Amino acid sequence: MAINEPTQRRGRRIMMTDTERDAYLTGQRVCRVATVSADGAPHVGALWFVWDGASVWLYSITRSRRWAQLGKDPRLAVVVDDGVEYGELRGVELSGAAEFVGEAPRTGEPCPELTSPEGLFARKYFGLAEMPHDGRHAWLRLTPDAIASWDFRKLADL
Repeated sequence: MAINEPTQRRGRRIMMTDTERDAYLTGQRVCRVATVSADGAPHVGALWFVWDGASVWLYSITRSRRWAQLGKDPRLAVVVDDGVEYGELRGVELSGAAEFVGEAPRTGEPCPELTSPEGLFARKYFGLAEMPHDGRHAWLRLTPDAIASWDFRKLADL
């Protein structure tokens, strides 16, 4: 185990604090979402998202491969990352089981659970106070079982 110790210690030192992670996830606009098919083949696609401090909220097309796969297997992984040069790389990976929230597709029926994420999403992506509904998308919530983060900019301080 001594061979992995330096890497593990470095991993802890470049990990984001909860405050850094929340600010990062709130400020980023695009995530990559990974699902698995019945035969185990991965599928990855980009989506807009919002982070409420506890969950990632994804507004997905209900006629997508992603939606169909999650209906059969709710396991989901989300990666949000950025940076170009090695010393700039940072990101967060979240994983767990997706939950469908509200009607599908979403038409705007009252759903108190969606009040906050829809407000966050409408402001972040549309500059609106209320969420526009197109009858093609619906909500997925990922309350992660596991979170990993990294900020290679912290290497300069090591």
